[in-house]
Amino acid sequence: MYFAALLARTEDGWEASDTELDDVETLTDLADLAREAAVDDDTVVAFIEQEDAWFGVVRVDGEDDPRVFLSNAAAAAKSSYGAMLTDELLGREEDDVADDLDSLDLDGTEDGEPESNDNNDHVDDDDPLEAVNGSDGPPHGPLGDAALLADLGVSEKELLALDGDALSTIADSLGCTEVLEAVR
Repeated sequence: MYFAALLARTEDGWEASDTELDDVETLTDLADLAREAAVDDDTVVAFIEQEDAWFGVVRVDGEDDPRVFLSNAAAAAKSSYGAMLTDELLGREEDDVADDLDSLDLDGTEDGEPESNDNNDHVDDDDPLEAVNGSDGPPHGPLGDAALLADLGVSEKELLALDGDALSTIADSLGCTEVLEAVR
């Protein structure tokens, strides 16, 4: 189950809104949604959380490129919204993995019998299956810009150390716990 919210900074503090991500397919879509919630092109922070598996923070400042942080990229990559952010951070195009799978010869008939590999520990860097199965996969841990909230009171070190109910901890630091809890 997902939780998503947008926090828009205003002159009087923060305004929060519960966010539906049904129409969000790319980071650009999410950034556009955040910009719509912005007051006078000020900072908007999007929180996305999937139960206790991972959380993501996307910061949008006016027309600047969005900044993204994921707490656990490997866990996030297993979900649709997390995969969208992970792929963006890793510079992957949407069809890269599908293209890798399409290029595989899975029946072994193209060049006759498959060659035997006496060294089972060998990893072929050019093998698309290796890329799909994890050697090129997202890291099991944080990914992105851990300093994206530093000027708002959450240091890089603090963000990297968060676990559990991280979004509430971040909201405490931003001074908007009540606003966030109102949309939860």
